[in-house]
Amino acid sequence: MSYVFAPAQAVAVPVVGSSEQFPVRRIYCVGRNYEAHAREMGHDPDREPPFFFSKPADAVLYVAPGETGEFPYPSLSKNVHFEMELVAAIGKGGKNIPAESALDHVYGYALGLDMTRRDLQAEAKKLGRPWDTAKGFDHSAPLGPIHPVPAVGHVEKGAIWLSVNGEEKQNSDVSQLIWSVGETIAYLSTLFELQPGDLIFTGTPEGVGAVAPGDLMKGGVDGLGEFSVRVV
Repeated sequence: MSYVFAPAQAVAVPVVGSSEQFPVRRIYCVGRNYEAHAREMGHDPDREPPFFFSKPADAVLYVAPGETGEFPYPSLSKNVHFEMELVAAIGKGGKNIPAESALDHVYGYALGLDMTRRDLQAEAKKLGRPWDTAKGFDHSAPLGPIHPVPAVGHVEKGAIWLSVNGEEKQNSDVSQLIWSVGETIAYLSTLFELQPGDLIFTGTPEGVGAVAPGDLMKGGVDGLGEFSVRVV
C-alpha cells in the first residue's frame, strides 16, 4: 500500500519495568468527577451521569521519571489551568462492560495533567460551543509512564496532589471520585466501544488554577510516584 505522504508516527508511552511501549489510541476525559471540584466550577455535585470530552492522541506530552517535562504555553489564551489526574490505560476492549468486571479491562495507571485554556472554555460554555480548542490543543496532556496493574494493583484510593513552585494547590484522595474508575469505564463503554490503547483521564480534584511561563508543576498519586512539568 502506498500513501500520499508518510503516515504519522504512532503515539506511544513507555511501560514501567518493561522495554515495551503502550500505543495510545484515544484519550477520553471525565468532567467534574470530584465533588469539591464541581463546586469550585459552580456546579451541583449531585451524582448525575458522567460526561466526557476528548483529546487527540498526539496531545500527549510524555514526561520521563526523574526528568522535567516542558509544556509550551499555548497561543490565544491568557488563563491556562492545571488539572492533576489519575489516568487509566485500557488493555482489553469492549462495549457495555459491566461495572463489576470493568477493572479487568485496565492494563495500568499513569499520572496525567489535563491542561486547559480556561478562558477559551468559559467562552465556549457561554456560546454553547464545543470545548476542543480549550482542551484538545497541542501538548495538552502531559503524561507519565504506564504502571502495569500486576505491579501496582488497582488505584482505588490514595492521595492525589499537585504543587506549583513548591506551593500546594491540589490535595485530595482518589477515593473521592464521584464515579469510580470501574464505573467510569462501564458508562463510557455504553457510548463508545473501548479498545486497547485508550486512555481515560478520570477527573481532577479541587484547587485548579492558572500557571504562567516559568512555573514548575509537580504532581503525583500514591503508588505511582510523581512527575514534574515546567511551563515554557
